[in-house]
Amino acid sequence: MHPIVAVVGGGQLARMMAAPATALGITLRVLVESREAAAALPAHETVVGLPTDPDAVARLLAHPRPAALTWEHEHIPAEVFEAAADAGVPARPGPHALLFAQDKIEMRTRMDALGLPGPAWAHVESLADVEAFLAAHGGEAVLKTARGGYDGKGVRVISDASEATDWLRASSQGGPRVLVEEKVPFDRELAALVARRPSGAIEAWPVVESIQRRGVCSEVIAPAQHLDPALAEQAAAIGRTVAEGLDVTGVLAVELFLAGDRVLVNELAMRPHNSGHWTLDGAVTSQFEQHLRAVLDLPLGAATPLAPATVMANVLGGSRATLTDALAAVDDATARVQLYGKTVRPGRKVGHVNVSAATAEEAYARAVAAAAIVRDGGAA
Repeated sequence: MHPIVAVVGGGQLARMMAAPATALGITLRVLVESREAAAALPAHETVVGLPTDPDAVARLLAHPRPAALTWEHEHIPAEVFEAAADAGVPARPGPHALLFAQDKIEMRTRMDALGLPGPAWAHVESLADVEAFLAAHGGEAVLKTARGGYDGKGVRVISDASEATDWLRASSQGGPRVLVEEKVPFDRELAALVARRPSGAIEAWPVVESIQRRGVCSEVIAPAQHLDPALAEQAAAIGRTVAEGLDVTGVLAVELFLAGDRVLVNELAMRPHNSGHWTLDGAVTSQFEQHLRAVLDLPLGAATPLAPATVMANVLGGSRATLTDALAAVDDATARVQLYGKTVRPGRKVGHVNVSAATAEEAYARAVAAAAIVRDGGAA
């Protein structure tokens, strides 16, 4: 019988697990929020429901029993872990690790305990706390909700304590805790992507540069260009330290700031990540295949790049008609287009384009041009 991997979440990350699951003889069973979810069509088996629905979770874990349960997002209720434990299905990553991707205060506390570099930060509960932090850090800071934020949500740059009033009030009424961080004058954003098996083996892809626009990842350059080898190794070592120190299983992305000669931990994601989409076409083993291998404790594939440079450009929003005709519209036959089957909304990630080339400059220009054509037929 083929091993079954159960996945919570029906978005594009689960969708992109389907092809490598098929190739490896794995049955992918996905909990999707609706039949129109991105992962619903390519998944081998689907269960419609939410992770807050005990009946849906029970059907996800039903006979034949999955060999592992994993996630394509971090917003997993504790009851899901309890149900998996009752069913005898290992959850990977487990709740002891996933906590640090779910809660930024817990993450910052643990990074400090591991001795890893990061921005100055503080848990704040009052306007006086915020005022004190601003006074100590140049009058400007980054305010965050500890839980629930992603793609720029739950993040706010502030220069006056009053700008934290609504989040502090919500926190005092049972909402997410609030933290404030030093606003780092970074030069670039990097990401270290690693995969780890329960038995401890680790594979790491080259450190990449991610380019954000309006709080959302726009492009990824792999490997990061003109990066001092010592800083690249420091970033990679941080990824390995986090994976081992938090007992992560599966794919882990550590988002980093490069500020001069400092590499600082920004955020964690314990799942395939936007910064790793380039691996679908630019590495021996993609992050999606590797995640499946890792959660099943199978031998990991090589993370070696296939080209000197690969650039991933996200398709953000656009026109449905253009998306439907995307392959016909892109005249670069080497551009690899992935569409997610999602309803188009302004700024929404609906696909991406990968281009590999001899230089990062060439790959970047061609990837951005192709993504613009897929998006709306226009210029980047």
